[in-house]
Amino acid sequence: MPVQAKGKTDQIGIVQIEQDIAICEEKFPHLISRSIAAQLMDDNLIALFELEKDEKDNIRVGSEKHYKLVHPDELSLEELERYKIRT
Repeated sequence: MPVQAKGKTDQIGIVQIEQDIAICEEKFPHLISRSIAAQLMDDNLIALFELEKDEKDNIRVGSEKHYKLVHPDELSLEELERYKIRT
């Protein structure tokens, strides 16, 4: 699972993603490559993208999720318990 992380002013690079996917396909031909890109959007906000190839081998965003970074003290015990469960 290759990961590319960028700051607020940096751009996610398609060439690096293509290279990441290519190396995964070469080293692990029987597995599905799941390339991840993380983009800092604001001081405490991160966007995570799962990138994949379409039927024509073009790179596309398979999913996009946004996460707010918070101090652990800002979370309730109920929220912490929910995060233990994978969805």
